[in-house]
Amino acid sequence: MALAACAKNENSPASSSGASTSSAAASGSASASAAPVPIKVFSIQESNIDLTTNKFSKFIEDKFNIKFDWQLNPSDGAKEKRQISLASGDYPDAYILPSYIDHFSQADLLKYGKQGVIVPLNDLIDQYGPNIKAAMEAHPDLKQYITAPDGNIYGLVSYTQCFHCSYPNKMWVNTKWMKQLGIEPPKTTEEFKAMLEAFKTKDPNGNGKQDEVPLSGSIEDFGVRVVPYLMNGFVYDDDRNYLNLKDGKVVSAAVTPEWKEGLAYIKSLYDEKLIDPGAFTQNAEAFKKIGENGDAQILGAGAGMHPAIFVNIDKGNRFSADYDALPPLTGPHASFATHDGGGVDPGAKFVITNKASKEAQVALIKMVDYMFTPEGQTNGASGMEGIDWEKPGPDDVALDESIKAQFKPIPATEGEAPRNAGWSGVAHFYQPKEYRDSFVSATDIYDSAGYERRLYQATLEYQGHEPKELFPLWSLWIDPTLTDEASILQTNLKNYIERSELQFITGNLDLNKDWDSYVKGLKDLKLDRYLEILQQAYDKAAK
Repeated sequence: MALAACAKNENSPASSSGASTSSAAASGSASASAAPVPIKVFSIQESNIDLTTNKFSKFIEDKFNIKFDWQLNPSDGAKEKRQISLASGDYPDAYILPSYIDHFSQADLLKYGKQGVIVPLNDLIDQYGPNIKAAMEAHPDLKQYITAPDGNIYGLVSYTQCFHCSYPNKMWVNTKWMKQLGIEPPKTTEEFKAMLEAFKTKDPNGNGKQDEVPLSGSIEDFGVRVVPYLMNGFVYDDDRNYLNLKDGKVVSAAVTPEWKEGLAYIKSLYDEKLIDPGAFTQNAEAFKKIGENGDAQILGAGAGMHPAIFVNIDKGNRFSADYDALPPLTGPHASFATHDGGGVDPGAKFVITNKASKEAQVALIKMVDYMFTPEGQTNGASGMEGIDWEKPGPDDVALDESIKAQFKPIPATEGEAPRNAGWSGVAHFYQPKEYRDSFVSATDIYDSAGYERRLYQATLEYQGHEPKELFPLWSLWIDPTLTDEASILQTNLKNYIERSELQFITGNLDLNKDWDSYVKGLKDLKLDRYLEILQQAYDKAAK
């Protein structure tokens, strides 16, 4: 996805990341004369990375006097293998996982923590984790993410504040077509509809055919559905569980009159064939076939966190530069943009088990504490200095142009063998926004080397459009006695809302005749009980 590496210069000021490199070094290397501490680690074998022979693995072993015994697993089926290892009792000293492939849920942490399988990290962090402590002080939400209701820290998350990820539901419009047709960027839901009508009827690709697809999307991933961007002109759509916060009270957006009105607007687009029907059924591959249509450019607007979802952004691409982000539309009731934590998933990507010796526990927490420094996070996640990154030059520009650049990625050359110098997602521990923003990015936003800057600039158009009150579902700990109940309710309600949403838009359900029945269906699925459980968790966190 051409996302920027997550890194920072070893000489960067501690204040920029809330962590001190020097303190990590002081707590790091063990005596060279001591025998290496053997540590068995369960992890994931990612593409082009071999953790057993990896240069960063060797660096960590030398720095912290460790000898790793890796239990590596392919991405497919990794979660199941982790669960089997825990259930069998034949589990390792530690699990270090890329959170986007697998991680411990909050329920997992509470379950295995209560059983004593997972070791609380509080004392280890207090004694050997100065940079972890500094990060929690700099970012109090990090502490909230990792502190269980009983006060224990059973594991560490991947704290990644991806700015462009934090506003996932963007709309990318074909500005080349807009210029050809003399259309100003639409600001309202009705102006957006008029633009789609022009795309459909005025032959902007000039081939004499009405083959244009005014608007499309996908259902395969978060941030690619067409509904949230459009619905946000009526009521806030979080594109997850359809929750709003009103004066401290958790409510469902999906039962409001504004939600019904938003569905009516989207249905009007569908009825007039301004939305590709495939947007509600197709996967990412099918979506990209529309964006990269071989005969002629046919896509007018595409929903997506970033345009590489539906067009190629590599050097020499045909259509990428034609698509620019359209700011949130102003509808009858709102002008919202979906906003979330930007990549922080609740639970844990790193835990230590009761199989680890005291020496192994100390070595592990020191190792992770090092990855809470700019130098450690960069070497771990991006690759080693001099191989995958270097210090910027005087003319290099940071992603956030108001700050000094700290890290400059070294691009791979065509045909180059895998460098195998970093752990990639396995090492994603602490990447606050100021850290990510300090990376060098090319200034030409339509060049693949400047893609991250393009996304950054686009996201500025969405920043601040979230509601003043946001329900922070991703950072709440639900009472462990209610976790299973809440999970079942969440799944049933989400599936029902999204299935009904599609039926209303396509006309299989009538918004006037069937709306009351739809609302009753939500009540029957215990919507009120689900909101009650979440309210309890929110009130406890607020205190």
